[in-house]
Amino acid sequence: MDKRLPALLLISVFVVATCGLIYELIAGTLASYLLGDSVTQFSTIIGVYLFSMGIGSWLSKYFDKNILSWFIQIEILVGIIGGTSSTLLFLLFEHIASFRILLYGLVSLTGILVGLEIPLLMRILQDRFEFKDLVSKVFTFDYIGALLASLIFPLVLIPYLGLVKTSYLFGILNVAVALFVCVNFKREIPAAGYLRSASIISIFGLLVGFVYSETITSFSESMSYNDTIIYSKSTSYQRIILTKRGKVLRLFLNGNLQFSSDDEYRYHEALVHPGLTALPEAKNVLVMGGGDGLAVREILKYPQIQSITLVDLDAGMTSLFQKNNMLVELNKGSLLSPKVKVVNADAFTWVRNQQKKFDFIVIDFPDPSNYSVGKLYTNSFYSEIKGLLAENGIMVVQSTSPYVAPRSFWTVNKTLESVGFHTVPYHNYVPSFGEWGYIMAMQRQHYKKPVQFPAGLKFVSKESLDQMFYFPGDMTKVETEVNKLNNQVLVKYFEDEWGAVL
Repeated sequence: MDKRLPALLLISVFVVATCGLIYELIAGTLASYLLGDSVTQFSTIIGVYLFSMGIGSWLSKYFDKNILSWFIQIEILVGIIGGTSSTLLFLLFEHIASFRILLYGLVSLTGILVGLEIPLLMRILQDRFEFKDLVSKVFTFDYIGALLASLIFPLVLIPYLGLVKTSYLFGILNVAVALFVCVNFKREIPAAGYLRSASIISIFGLLVGFVYSETITSFSESMSYNDTIIYSKSTSYQRIILTKRGKVLRLFLNGNLQFSSDDEYRYHEALVHPGLTALPEAKNVLVMGGGDGLAVREILKYPQIQSITLVDLDAGMTSLFQKNNMLVELNKGSLLSPKVKVVNADAFTWVRNQQKKFDFIVIDFPDPSNYSVGKLYTNSFYSEIKGLLAENGIMVVQSTSPYVAPRSFWTVNKTLESVGFHTVPYHNYVPSFGEWGYIMAMQRQHYKKPVQFPAGLKFVSKESLDQMFYFPGDMTKVETEVNKLNNQVLVKYFEDEWGAVL
């Protein structure tokens, strides 16, 4: 036997481990895209996957004969199922009532097959290494492969390949391992020719899927949206979808509607003008989130504003709204203004390194549907950002719906109050979203409702502002807890309240 084969088999361990973790990450990411961007999705997917791997490892003891042959067949199956799983889930999402059964079924099947791989490989290698060397080498390559997968998945694979193409690529790698073993151990494998042909055919099929993955993704996404998709891209942080029907543009992040161009002005006018109009001397403004530039568009209607700092995590988002002609027209080129500085950074860490004071701060983050966003609604974050607000300044926070999610809305209010802010809650109606809420916060209670607004506003006026500050009985204040980093009660409130109506 070729003396290089044991070393090459250890490389196979590395490839198998990398592929296995990639499938797990794909399943978790896909679940968050389709079922809601929540830590719950990743937690349950990881739990089911690891449990299934344990079942696979336990089942490996029943494979007594023709271990090489079994290993090759399992690698082919893992490659086919893992490689095509994202395509199947995307295509069937809109057509299967019990989608979670299909999702967890595929995750379980993949996990069982992946759980079989390493035990079988160790038995193949047991006559070629001493036991202590075998264990150390196999698990060293296994863990290195896992590390590589965890690094390249968010940094390289999702931004540049996307979920579907990544699935096919690693399916090809799995089957390539099967083909390698089949070719190099053909004398020890019954029906080696058959298995070699099966490997080659599987690689070819997965390669076709890889080449046409963009077509597959576009087709599957077109079934999930009522309007025509004109732009789609996966960044390191989210899936961005832009649709169009007639003149109406709609932006979706991870499947969640962010705005509709026919009524977004109601949201953004209400977000900016009740606070900023009350600050005639405001010069420096901070916008956190709002990478679409629509809040910045409203702020630029005030000629006294000298500088606007926009902090948004996703460079893919801000770049899109700086370069796409339709979107630049929608935000009036706000992100290209010389007054605007765009910073792509995590707001939670960014605020800790700032000393500049801002007269007006807009917090326009996505809804707190997961812990990574929920941390931006905690008392810890508000304590940090309080230091950036000028003594006579005003901050406004988008705070979800006080009608659909009253506990969520009033939790934001209570959390702001817990760090010493004086708050002024208000709301308005946006047809695409329903009743929506905002909270103004300030160092001291100095807010006076403005009586005059910039020319050209479509919605905000003295009369509409009076309605915004009135909370009827079905939106009155409710008792909640403070949202803290160590409890994140807001995320639970949000999931419970919105989950009941979606």
